[in-house]
Amino acid sequence: MRLALYTGIILAGGYTCLTPALAADPTGDWRVADGVANIRVAQCNGSMWGAVSWEKQPGGRDENNPDASKKNRATLGMATLIDMKKKPGVEQWEGQVYNAKDGQLYSATITPAGSDQLEIKGCVMGFLCGGETWTRVGPPIPLSTANAMAKGAPKATGAAPKAQGTTTAQGTTGATAPPPAAAPKAAGAAKPGQKGAADPVGDICLLPEIAGFAH
Repeated sequence: MRLALYTGIILAGGYTCLTPALAADPTGDWRVADGVANIRVAQCNGSMWGAVSWEKQPGGRDENNPDASKKNRATLGMATLIDMKKKPGVEQWEGQVYNAKDGQLYSATITPAGSDQLEIKGCVMGFLCGGETWTRVGPPIPLSTANAMAKGAPKATGAAPKAQGTTTAQGTTGATAPPPAAAPKAAGAAKPGQKGAADPVGDICLLPEIAGFAH
């Protein structure tokens, strides 16, 4: 049976929380713990969002969604981290996570652990919490031009160079931190100097599911 748990939320005990070594940017592409997918995280309309940007087994469908109209939607480009807001005073964001394995939404947090790991934790009704660690496979993502004027979001500086190895659907610009030197390249992303590399997802802030949320 196809593994569809892109969020990596394990609703059982035994989760050990790791303390972040340092503050880091949660945006970028992240490989889930079992390696079946990458999740692209970006700031959209002042919140953090995540969507499936690569699948080890292409052609996945959201077959466990309780909404019959969504059972045949592609999992590639599907939102998994939803409208996550930064918590005051800490490098942590909280919102909802979509679990494709059972088609349900859960309360969740994301916490950077250094520059190349992201801790994901989800809970049902405030208990039965579980989670896992994702590994960075793509550099931080500059603020989307589609959301540069979002309330509470920093303005993008269009003169800043684009991050190498990242392509977007609409030529995203803005300031960005350099990727970790040892971080592997995201599957399907363009390599430095390579033109026209396929990126079927691009700027996730422009995906209808995410762009429509703010309107």
